[in-house]
Amino acid sequence: MKRPSHNKKGSGKPAVKNEAQAVRSEQPEKEKNKAPAPKEIKPKRTFKEALGYYADRYFIKAMGAMAKGIFASLLIGTILAQFARIPWEPLQNFLNSVVSVCQNGYVIGGAIGAAIALALGAKTFTLCSAVVVGAIGYMSGAGGAGPVGAYVAAIVGIEFGRLVEGKTKVDIIVVPLTCLMTGGLVGYLLGAPLGTFMAWLSEKIGMATYLSPIPMGIIISVALGLILTAPISSAAVAAIIFNIDKAPNEEVRTGMMLAAGAATIGCCCHMVGFAVASFRENKWGGVVSQGLGTSMLQVPNALKHPQILIPPVLASAVLGPLGTTLFQMKNIGIAGGMGTCGLVGQIGTFTTMLGEGTEWWEILLKVLLLHIVAPGLIAFFCSELLRKIGWIKKNDMLLD
Repeated sequence: MKRPSHNKKGSGKPAVKNEAQAVRSEQPEKEKNKAPAPKEIKPKRTFKEALGYYADRYFIKAMGAMAKGIFASLLIGTILAQFARIPWEPLQNFLNSVVSVCQNGYVIGGAIGAAIALALGAKTFTLCSAVVVGAIGYMSGAGGAGPVGAYVAAIVGIEFGRLVEGKTKVDIIVVPLTCLMTGGLVGYLLGAPLGTFMAWLSEKIGMATYLSPIPMGIIISVALGLILTAPISSAAVAAIIFNIDKAPNEEVRTGMMLAAGAATIGCCCHMVGFAVASFRENKWGGVVSQGLGTSMLQVPNALKHPQILIPPVLASAVLGPLGTTLFQMKNIGIAGGMGTCGLVGQIGTFTTMLGEGTEWWEILLKVLLLHIVAPGLIAFFCSELLRKIGWIKKNDMLLD
C-alpha cells in the first residue's frame, strides 16, 4: 500500500508558513496607512510672559555671564599684578606676561562673549564665534566701548547664530559668518557711541562723588547693595561704570574710585547684614552662603516681606558716606560690585588702595570695620528692633 502524501498543495506546514508571511506582509501596509501623529503645538507666550522671559535672558543670565567673563580675565589679572610686585625676577617675568594677556581688551571681550554664549545655550560654532564678536564689541570705537560693547555685540551675534545653527550641512561656514556679520557689525557701529556714553556716565558719577561725597556715598552704596540682592549682576554694573581708565582728570579718577568704594560697602552691608540678621533662622550655614556667597538668596523672602530689606539698606546709607569722606575707601571696576563674595571686594580694595600709597595695616583696619564689623552690627540691632515691634517675624528670612 502507498502511504498518503503530505506534500499536497494547501496542506501541512507550508500552508502555515504562507499564512504567517501574509500576516507579516499586511503589517507594513497598515503602518504605512497610519496617519502621522499630530505635532505638539506650544502655546504662544503672553506679552507678560515674553517680557519676563527676555528680561531673565538678557538682564539676568547674560549680565551675570558678562561678570564671569570679566572676572576670569581682567579681575584675575589685576589680582595677579599685585603678586608680580614680589621681588623675585623669574616670578615677576611670568606673572607680568600673564597679566598683560589677562588685561588685554581683545581677551576680555572674548571672555565676555564666550561666557554669554554659554549662558544663552549656544552650540559650538556660535560659542566660538561669540569670542570674536565680544572682542570686536569691547575694542570698537575710540578707546573701546568696553564691557557694554562686548555685551551688546555678543547677544546680537549669539541670537542670530542660534537661529541658523543646526539648520544647514555647512554650519562650519554659515554660523560664524552669521554671527560675525550681525554681532560684529553691531559692535563696530555702536562701539563709538556706546564708548562715548559710558565714558560720559562714568565721568559724571566720578565728578559728582568727588564734589558731593556724602549724598553720592548714600545713593551709590544703597543702589549697588539693592542691585546685588536683586537678580541682576552688580558686578557687571560696577565693571561698566567704575572704569577708571577713561577718567579725563585726577578729580574724576578719584571720585570714581571713591564711588566704587561706596558700592563695595553697600554690597557688603547686604551680604554681611543678611547673614547676621537672619542668623536665628539660618545659623552658620546662612552666614557662609550669604556672607561669602550672595544675598540674592533672600530674594523670595524680600518679595513676600520687603521690610527685611530695611536693616541692610540702613547700614548702606550710614556707612556709604563714611567711606567716601572720613575713611576714603577706594576700589575699581568689577570688584566694586562683589561685596564679600569670595572676598573679591576686599582683594580689590587692597590692590587699589595699596596702589594709591595707603599702608596695608590701615587698609586692613578700614576693611574690617566698614566691610564686616559695622555692617553686621547695624543690621543686627536694626533687625532686632524690627522683630520687637513685629515688623519682622520668625522665619521671614528663612532660606529654603
